[in-house]
Amino acid sequence: MSNPTASFFEALGRRGHEPLLEDASGTIRFDLAHDHDVDRWFVVITRGDLRVSRDEEGEVDCLIQASKAAFDRIVSGRSHVYAAWVRNELRAEGDVRLARFIQRVMPGPPGARHPREFAHERNRPA
Repeated sequence: MSNPTASFFEALGRRGHEPLLEDASGTIRFDLAHDHDVDRWFVVITRGDLRVSRDEEGEVDCLIQASKAAFDRIVSGRSHVYAAWVRNELRAEGDVRLARFIQRVMPGPPGARHPREFAHERNRPA
């Protein structure tokens, strides 16, 4: 069975360094509720360097809470993270700037392309 949330966090951890997060530093804990349980993921960002784990100790700078189902929809591109904030499916406490930074690495809808890639293809001679 596919687990979009685990796939997202595992891929994020493999990045090592993410240029889109070079202005960010802090620890984010994701609490994702499902079936009377909570999955916890920790993302530590140090000027773009990433570390993802399931068992950090100590204080966190930002806590993001959602149902696992809602987060699965976000990381699979079926729901936009901003829409989830508005619908109160996603909540953040603490340094919400970190929550806004993490939005930068959330995937878009299936089949979406980066605007620069689209413009480059469109301007290519026939």
